[in-house]
Amino acid sequence: MRDVPAAILAGGLATRLRPITQAIPKALVDVAGRPFIDHQLDLLSAAGIRRTVLCLGHLGEQIEQYLGDGSSRGLDIRYSYDGDSPAGTAGAIRWATPMLGDAFWVMYGDSYMDIDYRAIFDHFSTSDVLGLMTLIRNDNQWDTSNVIFQDGKLLRYDKQNRTPEMNYIDYGVHLLRREAITRLEPGARVDLADLYRDLVAEEKMIGFEVRQRFYEIGTPKSLDEARRYLQDRQPALIPSAA
Repeated sequence: MRDVPAAILAGGLATRLRPITQAIPKALVDVAGRPFIDHQLDLLSAAGIRRTVLCLGHLGEQIEQYLGDGSSRGLDIRYSYDGDSPAGTAGAIRWATPMLGDAFWVMYGDSYMDIDYRAIFDHFSTSDVLGLMTLIRNDNQWDTSNVIFQDGKLLRYDKQNRTPEMNYIDYGVHLLRREAITRLEPGARVDLADLYRDLVAEEKMIGFEVRQRFYEIGTPKSLDEARRYLQDRQPALIPSAA
């Protein structure tokens, strides 16, 4: 698993955290005494993920200057920047494809997801699908549910056209094969939500249920929650359920 890179989307404008993010990118916001990206990379490293590709945009040069090539952390960190205009989340991954290989993780640079990455990777590796989506039972608790997941099968994902049968939510950790992303034209503005919706509809994406809630720093409220959690966090990973 150490050779499978993680693409981390960290190029957003972070408008909901202003004025904090007027001068620094969200990944460098202080959380429990350290830039948030430190917590995220430590978690991935502990899970056995050693290669990362940061997909950057707004103020991304600050992140690259802070992290360097990752060698001091025992990591291989590379950087991919959007083209002349924002490419959307899937478009950003498309730009980074030459650095990602045949299979790779996809996750967000503002989320802390303490789950069993090995179990997720093993589940994906035994399938021939193009993607895996982690899911958590949500019942509209953290956000509006957007997934139908029944009897271990991912049946529908749609962030725009939600229905009462949806009681799960996309957790934010994914695995993709190269073919899933190279269907997109380089430079095309596409969001991952649209790509995932299509992969699920084509039965080319499977689900993996997790039970440990996620923490993210997208709003002042969620930032405070993440700060409290990471201040008190125990180092051991909490296993997830397949």
